[in-house]
Amino acid sequence: MNHIVTLQDAVTAFAPWTEPTAAELDAIEQEMPVITADIALLDAQIMTLDRPVTELDARRIRRAHNRLLTARRELSNRSATVELSGGAA
Repeated sequence: MNHIVTLQDAVTAFAPWTEPTAAELDAIEQEMPVITADIALLDAQIMTLDRPVTELDARRIRRAHNRLLTARRELSNRSATVELSGGAA
């Protein structure tokens, strides 16, 4: 006879003390422009899945891709500035 056991690990895996810390939430907030630009690019690409790509679609994808690259560049520049400004004296 096989006994059915509870999944205690799965139940306690989502305990309140496993919530994101303030530092993790701040990091997510700093990456939000990249996340939204990536979503915009995916939306533009998804619209072209079931039909041929028109000139307007290509322009929309190109602009969304450029916004994503700009957001990534700004995030990496901001991260590099933060790391450089906290150096030892």
